[in-house]
Amino acid sequence: MDIQTRKIEFIQEFLKVQSEELISQLESVLKNKKIDFKPFTIDEFNERIDKSMEDSKNNRVTETSNLLSEIKQW
Repeated sequence: MDIQTRKIEFIQEFLKVQSEELISQLESVLKNKKIDFKPFTIDEFNERIDKSMEDSKNNRVTETSNLLSEIKQW
């Protein structure tokens, strides 16, 4: 899916939002979040994979259902 299609889909979903709190949060993200899209080097990428694998082996993970519950409380 290309970026333009993703933007349109996002806007369509955004227009359905009825929560003023959620809209405020999204506004805040757009205004305050500085996203650095600098690509990883191969070494950085492999380090992240290694760390993720180690976290998984040591049970330092969050189940999706728990994460979704946490997000609802934001």
